[in-house]
Amino acid sequence: MKTDLSIVVPLFNEEESLAELVEWIERVCKQHNYTHEVIMIDDGSTDSSWQVISNLSKQYTAVKGIRFQRNYGKSPALHVGFKAAVGEVVITMDADLQDSPDEIPELYSMIVNDGFDLVSGWKKVRYDNAVTKNLPSKLYNGVNRRLTGIKLHDMNCGLKAYKKKVIKSIEVYGEMHRFIPVLAKNAGFRKIGEKVVQHRARKYGVSKFGWERFINGFLDLLSIQFVSRFGKKPMHFFGAMGFATFLLGFGIVMWLIMERIREGAGFGLTNKVGFYMALTTMVMGTLFFLSGFIGELIVRSAPDRNNYLTEEKAGW
Repeated sequence: MKTDLSIVVPLFNEEESLAELVEWIERVCKQHNYTHEVIMIDDGSTDSSWQVISNLSKQYTAVKGIRFQRNYGKSPALHVGFKAAVGEVVITMDADLQDSPDEIPELYSMIVNDGFDLVSGWKKVRYDNAVTKNLPSKLYNGVNRRLTGIKLHDMNCGLKAYKKKVIKSIEVYGEMHRFIPVLAKNAGFRKIGEKVVQHRARKYGVSKFGWERFINGFLDLLSIQFVSRFGKKPMHFFGAMGFATFLLGFGIVMWLIMERIREGAGFGLTNKVGFYMALTTMVMGTLFFLSGFIGELIVRSAPDRNNYLTEEKAGW
């Protein structure tokens, strides 16, 4: 039977909220007659979360559980959940009850009826600490909008909806869950929307938020931007860098030679600090070139070097 909806819930130490969350999801899905599954990924919890999931899977036929042997992080949990999902629409949400399952019908409709590839939630009114989370989050999202061109107010919102093809076409790894819209855009999915969603105050447990995510997130964003532009053509980046750097060093050497000739002092340059700066620059340019060649060799040897996403075919 066709499954309308897959709800993927990554979690870590959320034993208190799981039963209430599943009951709420089940109530909403039954009200709208969705055929659905709830995939709960236990990211190495140290409390009784897995036991709760096991019990819920016996109580509700739609509930499925996957358990990691240790804590790997949200991105690996989402990757495994996406791999297992079979629904035509996939919705992700956090397990702490700060995301409301009542948002599911409208998110589903925006994918099915409005034709969006991806819809991201926007927690316009938040119940988090304004200094430690809200303000940094606004700055963080502002930088993301400027660098990626994706006009989302809350790119890292855990409540999102996707066409199945989107989550089957991208790979979420490391800490890249913060940038799934960027991964989707780079994979060719352009219709990315946003919906204002309810943000509820935390009822159970403690926040897993840490300041280090902003530093790591910025570095991850640079990685995504680089790989998306030069992942299959590294020489275009390293070659240009190498050419420009080598040319700069060579230009400095020529300028020093002309200065020595003008002064009538011959071609001796070893007593000039600028000579060693130019030499270092030329060596750096050569290394950039070599890095580009090595990158090209790696890309040509990669098994997925000719993997390209296709939309449709006709006449085959």
